[in-house]
Amino acid sequence: MIIATPRGEILHGAPGRGRLTVLLCFFHLRKIAPIPIPALCRSTIVSLTSLESSLVLAMWANVQNQQGIKYFFTPTVCVVLFFTGESYDVEVHYWLHHYGHFPATMYFEFCTESDPPGSSKPFCIVREMEASARTHLAVELGPFAPFKPCQVVPYKPVDTVIVEGEPPERYSKTKVINLLKCPLKMRNYHHRFHLLLHLEEIQMEVDIKKYDLHHQTMTQDRDNRRLLVLHVPGVAENRPSVLRGDCLKVAKSEDKVQPITVYTGYVHRVELERVKLGFSKRLVQSFISNTRFDVEFTINRFPLKLQHRAVDLAEKHQMDEVLFPSGSGVRTTLMPKLSMFNRQLENNPEQHAAIQRIVSGASKPAPYLVFGPPGTGKTITLVEAMNQLNRVDPLCHILACAPSNSASDLLCERLLGHMDPHCVYRLYASSRPLSTVPQNLLKHCNWDASQDSFVFPTKEVLMGYKVIITTLVTAGRLVSGGIPVGHFTHVFIDESGQAVEPESIIGIAGLLHPEEGQLVLAGDPQQLGPILRSPLAMQYGMGISLLERLMKDNPLYQKDGEFGHFDSRFVTKLLRNYRSHPAILKIPNELFYEKELQVFADQWDRETYCNWEHLPKEGFPLIFHGVLGKDEREGNSPSFFNVSEIEVLVDYLTKLMKTQGKKGLPKLSPKDIGIIAPYRKQVEKIQNALNFVKELSQWKDIKELKVGSVEEFQGQERKIIMVSTVRSSINYVKMDQDFNIGFLTNEKRFNVAMTRAKALLIVVGNPVILNKDPTWER
Repeated sequence: MIIATPRGEILHGAPGRGRLTVLLCFFHLRKIAPIPIPALCRSTIVSLTSLESSLVLAMWANVQNQQGIKYFFTPTVCVVLFFTGESYDVEVHYWLHHYGHFPATMYFEFCTESDPPGSSKPFCIVREMEASARTHLAVELGPFAPFKPCQVVPYKPVDTVIVEGEPPERYSKTKVINLLKCPLKMRNYHHRFHLLLHLEEIQMEVDIKKYDLHHQTMTQDRDNRRLLVLHVPGVAENRPSVLRGDCLKVAKSEDKVQPITVYTGYVHRVELERVKLGFSKRLVQSFISNTRFDVEFTINRFPLKLQHRAVDLAEKHQMDEVLFPSGSGVRTTLMPKLSMFNRQLENNPEQHAAIQRIVSGASKPAPYLVFGPPGTGKTITLVEAMNQLNRVDPLCHILACAPSNSASDLLCERLLGHMDPHCVYRLYASSRPLSTVPQNLLKHCNWDASQDSFVFPTKEVLMGYKVIITTLVTAGRLVSGGIPVGHFTHVFIDESGQAVEPESIIGIAGLLHPEEGQLVLAGDPQQLGPILRSPLAMQYGMGISLLERLMKDNPLYQKDGEFGHFDSRFVTKLLRNYRSHPAILKIPNELFYEKELQVFADQWDRETYCNWEHLPKEGFPLIFHGVLGKDEREGNSPSFFNVSEIEVLVDYLTKLMKTQGKKGLPKLSPKDIGIIAPYRKQVEKIQNALNFVKELSQWKDIKELKVGSVEEFQGQERKIIMVSTVRSSINYVKMDQDFNIGFLTNEKRFNVAMTRAKALLIVVGNPVILNKDPTWER
């Protein structure tokens, strides 16, 4: 009988600049009886093998018996003759120079002296081990408390009497299935999207219940005693999504007597994980600290209602040739000779042609598409087209939209560079936090300091502006406000690939004339698409944007089979990449763009870090740094973080800071660096690390170093991009897929993350996990 007993604990250390020897674990081997195998004998051969991590430089063991005889073995097999009654101590060491957690398997194989190691019937003992190499930073950033999921609030039955009414005629199950499976046409357009929107809403209702809270306390706001503050773990990562104007329902946990009083609280402000709520005077005036409440979250139906209305208006205004263009109404037009505001565009044939087509209205009433892969300047193309329209057509009125506030802000900032500021107006929703609005846009928007909120101007005021910039959802306010159909001669939608089709229709139906108006869609179907909750809605086409549907299903927007070119009357694909070094662009170009992208980035900018001393390969400014970290969570927050990856990021940041201005490298500002992470908690921990590490915290303007999600970086670029993939456990990949977060199983998110860098891309992640994804494996 053989006993293998671990002695001692795993020891931790930090590799720092050199290699670290970690005394990992002790094993005590003792043979107290012969091994029960056919040929019994008094001696046994023990074979020791380590199955080590790919990131461990070396691993070895010292084996010593009671007579003091020592054996030394490396990861190859070590054979020791083992007699009955003998015992050995096995001392296992790691030799490594990486941060992270390093699992290993120690394999003990026992056989008789007559059977050599590797025999067909060995007796085996396997023991798992792990070493951890970390710094004080990892200890500082580690979990402050063990993760404990929020408990689901038990349903409280309320005494009610329900009297059923007369329901309308319903679709049969067969009709519903047929509606979902049949091709999308104008005749079934509003029926199909009403159904898909309802499916999405049902899933949203189900998902939001997962975040209901039980036995939570609130505090009174120090700045406004009329508001109560509730701590909501995960709200900063939109899990759950809570915006200004949303409502929550709370009931005292101790209430048992029917009927239970439920208080509705309206969100006044969201600050990281603190939500400030306005309740009735009855609750506020009787509020006692430490009172426990059960909290129920609700979805915001306003965007859904606008989408339902939009698809109805699309049918009402007969927008067939806009949504399902046939090209039958296209007129032959002469291309105007244009003098570009941005002179650089004159040397780009694709951008120049797209602007000419938009200004001439060549595709009307069909939409004109600008297919803009990363770094090709699609937003600049749209802005130039708007400037040209404003110059050549005094009667034009332009509505410029995007799905997100950040993309809409970028449009506005670039328009203000060439257009009369008095002609441009940025319309914000009342839910937009003032702190997130760029300072240079405050005097061009609907912020009212006297009311401390965003207010909606009158119809007459809005119609006086030549260009209005807003999000697609907020564009619904223009329809509600009575802006007449045809007032806007042109509607531009940037980043249109990120919006579900009914969301795009909000900015079109009821505003754009179906025959005389010009719709321009710009985006990239290979980058981030719409975010949906319902698997059924995604399965039946809700996850495909209007831009992607047209390019996928409509012959006008597809390449011809003979020459492989797009029809320039309807679509232009921008080909010149002005952003990235060829090494950074190579993989995305091959995977997503048929190798058509051309490197036109400024040579000095793109080769700035080709000779950086910390590159594994000189002249190749792309680093993948493998880290075997751990997926961790803390407290009640569902968001993940990985401190081992943060240590590596901090190490590279420190190297970049120390080498700037030396050996031909330029001076570096923190605003030239971006760090992308898929989880809000990782973003938060990285930001904390920048303040904790003394050298980095003293770097001038360190607060301008942006740390954010992939969504926050779409449409942006930095000289240096670092990516933290976080995920180190295959068990959580399915969760990422369900919640549409993380990098695995989402090639569009991968594409965006990998194409933000101009001169240096550093990716930090677990190669074992990432290699399981076909995109990362490539």
